[in-house]
Amino acid sequence: MVKEKIAIAIDGILLRLIDSKVGIAFTSRSQAIEHFLRKGLHDELLKTAVLMLKGDHQEYSMKKVKDESLLGEQVAFLKHYGIKDIHIVTQRSKYHESFRKEVERVRKKEHVSISVHEKEVKGNAEALSSIKQWLTENFVVMGGDLHMHFNLRNMIKKHLDFAKVATMGLMMRDKPVEFGNAVLDGDLIVNFIERPSKTRSYAVNAGIYVFSPQVFDYIKKVSSLEREVFPRLATDEQLVGHFTLGEYRHMEEG
Repeated sequence: MVKEKIAIAIDGILLRLIDSKVGIAFTSRSQAIEHFLRKGLHDELLKTAVLMLKGDHQEYSMKKVKDESLLGEQVAFLKHYGIKDIHIVTQRSKYHESFRKEVERVRKKEHVSISVHEKEVKGNAEALSSIKQWLTENFVVMGGDLHMHFNLRNMIKKHLDFAKVATMGLMMRDKPVEFGNAVLDGDLIVNFIERPSKTRSYAVNAGIYVFSPQVFDYIKKVSSLEREVFPRLATDEQLVGHFTLGEYRHMEEG
């Protein structure tokens, strides 16, 4: 990654505090300043997440995972990494009333903001685009029927380090044709094929992403992230892969 030199004025006391870390935690003043600046950006620029949930999958949100509902687990997971502004994009369904009650219960328990957007759209790309006015900084997107626990902070850090449009969570699977296949060159996903006819890669889409707002430049008159947006991002070298290591369960699979 190319580094750029800049000149800045900084408070003397603050500079001495930074210098006190050099030789202990960092090898240089520049490394220390970059670390604390990046940490501050992590804290300030990624406070928002979107849960993409089909209307007929709302029942999964209310199912118990351990001692909590799936929605409760998801919100607690996101809150652990500083995300307190959560948008759920879904459709109205027969579970509407009970789902809304569960959202309110979780909101009060976790003390976070949860907004439910019921959108009649053709696919997940169109659903995401429908709430873009609330997504003006980097944000996380996660499948609303997924239970997962891994180090999300590392994924966010990677997204900010590479400064690409999107970072995709990845897993390894024995039957990759059942998933979206990601072909990697180092950390970059250079080709993405949703459910290919033959295996292209054993690295597959885990259903969690970090996006910059520039992703909306790719979401115009398209309906599917997997079939239309991710392949274009890969071609433009704007899609980073990050392997997730931890708990994973797709509720639809039981």
